[in-house]
Amino acid sequence: MVRVLASRESLGHHSTVADESSSRDIQRDSYDRVAERYAAEISSELDGKPLDRSLLAAVAELAGPGPVADIGCGPGHVAAHLGAGGAPVIGLDLSFQMCRVAFQHANVPAAVGDMRMLPLASESVAAIVCLYACIHLDTSERSSAYQEFARVLRPGGPALVAFHVFDEDTSVGDTKTVTRWWDHDVRVTFRFLDPASELDVLARVGLEFVARLDRAPHVGREHPSSRSYLLVRRPTSRTSP
Repeated sequence: MVRVLASRESLGHHSTVADESSSRDIQRDSYDRVAERYAAEISSELDGKPLDRSLLAAVAELAGPGPVADIGCGPGHVAAHLGAGGAPVIGLDLSFQMCRVAFQHANVPAAVGDMRMLPLASESVAAIVCLYACIHLDTSERSSAYQEFARVLRPGGPALVAFHVFDEDTSVGDTKTVTRWWDHDVRVTFRFLDPASELDVLARVGLEFVARLDRAPHVGREHPSSRSYLLVRRPTSRTSP
């Protein structure tokens, strides 16, 4: 079982993340407000997404024994899917209400955590999935998050990162900010990312390329954006000849 540590900020680790608490708090509050509706709308979405399910199955197989961390787990449906396949899972999310929903509705053990400062010990997880969560971070913040992924993964452990690339109104590299969501006042910024650029950043923090999948949207089941899935892994430890 993976052990969740106290917040790294509370342990005296300070960085630019601490100076960005206002933006982080706005995002957290926004997701807290929509948590119940979010779960109701998307908890069954994997039923109609065979490619997503196949990628998650690949992550579980590549991980082997050990816990899988769902970073930005939301209502816990992805972690629950992995858990149903036999993988021990833990969810982490910035939103307390999302963690509550994940535990109460999806039976997923979930803890509040910032992906830029993960409350996990180094080399403590067998795999990571991070689906549509890094899209809320700017370039520097994503680099910090990816460094954290590399830190907490065991040698050889895979990480699956997914994000929007473009849609009818938004080009690669642009942002879209939502201020009204399911009858709630929110402020959530979505970034549409370039897969090649993200692979470069992942490589710079020491994560090796495994595979890439680009796909069109499932009409009527999700936001109509083109998406990319990047599968990387932490290199295995070198052994002496």
